Amino acid sequence: MGIKLYYTTVTASRTVKSQQAEVMRILDSKNIQYKLVDISVGGELRDEMRSKAGNPTAVPPQLFNEDQYCGDYEMFSEAVEADTVDQFLKLA
Repeated sequence: MGIKLYYTTVTASRTVKSQQAEVMRILDSKNIQYKLVDISVGGELRDEMRSKAGNPTAVPPQLFNEDQYCGDYEMFSEAVEADTVDQFLKLA
């Protein structure tokens, strides 16, 4: 399984919730298989996500292909608009 979506089930932020839902909806609509990694399960997963992203303040959703960083919601959204999601996710 290549694509990993780091997300959280525990957040007070409506923005994070809606961004996560949109990413999942788009991935599902494109039939792109992905694995969900819930960072609310433990701080070590949040730290792992931030370390892999190279950003100590990164917040979900964050996308990876295996351990290779693809980007955050803004970058994903731009790829959707440009119709370059496969390249963004390093699938092409």
